[in-house]
Amino acid sequence: MSTSSVSPPAVRRTAWAEGLDELRAAATTEPGRLRVIGAVLALLVVLFGAVTAWQVSNRAAAADDVVEHSQPLTADAANLYRSLADADTTAAAGFLAGGEESRATRERYTADIATASALLVKASANSAGSDGAGAQITKLNGGLPRYTGLVETARANNRQGLPLGGAYLRYAHERMRTELLPAARALYDAETERLAADYATAKAWPWWALAAGVVALGALGWAQRRNYRRTHRVFNRGLLAATAACLVLLGWLVAGHTVARGGLTGSYEHGARSLRVLNEARIAALRARGDENLTLVARGAVLTGGQQDFYEAGFRSGMTELAGAGDQGAAAARSRLGAALALADDEAGRAPVRAALTQVREWQARHAEARAADDGGDFDRALATVIGAKGSTGESFDRVAAGLQRALVHEQGEFRSAADGGRAALDGLPVGAGVLAGLGALGAVLGIGRRLAEYR
Repeated sequence: MSTSSVSPPAVRRTAWAEGLDELRAAATTEPGRLRVIGAVLALLVVLFGAVTAWQVSNRAAAADDVVEHSQPLTADAANLYRSLADADTTAAAGFLAGGEESRATRERYTADIATASALLVKASANSAGSDGAGAQITKLNGGLPRYTGLVETARANNRQGLPLGGAYLRYAHERMRTELLPAARALYDAETERLAADYATAKAWPWWALAAGVVALGALGWAQRRNYRRTHRVFNRGLLAATAACLVLLGWLVAGHTVARGGLTGSYEHGARSLRVLNEARIAALRARGDENLTLVARGAVLTGGQQDFYEAGFRSGMTELAGAGDQGAAAARSRLGAALALADDEAGRAPVRAALTQVREWQARHAEARAADDGGDFDRALATVIGAKGSTGESFDRVAAGLQRALVHEQGEFRSAADGGRAALDGLPVGAGVLAGLGALGAVLGIGRRLAEYR
């Protein structure tokens, strides 16, 4: 009996494996190699355009956020702090006037509270994705009604001539100083950090796009050199057109991003930095004014550990931060107003800061007169020097605030002009990248197709 051998069944190959075999076989011939080269060139050019469009769109969006979102929110946070601090200062000034405060004082306080409330609503609507900002907004929303309630209680007691009104006002001021203003400052810092992050994204070089462009140009250069060595023809129109499209796109990318980066850097150096310093100066002025008013409200009832008047010590600290310890020297240069003066890049920016600095010196001189009168027992004269309509520290403070506001408006314009110029440099680049990449890929395919036609 014979045995017959049984052959194993043939292994069925996948379409993918068969396709690879066909591709390898085709690549052994010149037409097959040309087809592979054409496909790779087209892919690299398209990849260059796609990565460029993606990265430029990302940076353009970040630049738009700088101008339209994060910087305005930073300014709103600074205005929120100003409104709260000015409301506290105005409440103290109205209390010092005794009995019924003036209509102007009442309207100023009401306007400050209304502005703060509106800015809180706006901040709440734009705080998505920022846990830090959301927590501070919640704290402010809960604390503001309690503060206004304490102020109204202090006013009611003051109208009746009850000394308890001063205690309520000091307690309201303490809530403002230890809860509301720190929360507003934290919100301002959070928005400032978001602005810095948007700046970093907008200014970052599109390295992937640049690398893709260099690779695409290198591949096109290699393909043309290969073509020349095999045919001794200097130019292939299709490949030359593809190279030109990639060169134009790469040049546009480098030039556009360089201009955008320069504009955004200018908007930060000559706008955003100045705005931050001016906002800090305004905060220092508001704190000093609030402490000055509370010095008269408290009448020495609150002391520091060194047994100095707490609010007078706060006033002096605020003045040192605002304008330095003296008229000249390194201390003044390191102050908020000194820094603002150094950052201003034209006379239109420097003039209001100089005016504010002059008014600070006058404020300090008038404050010294008020303290001398109060220490000498002439409280009425001290009060008139602090809250009077003419020749008072309040008048000096308002002039300082007006000078800082003019400087802020100027620097805001400088910021917007530079930032708009920077982000405009990216306009059209994502779409242009797609168009040029499409033309370049078409040129590469047509150029290789011209060579393939010679084999038919």
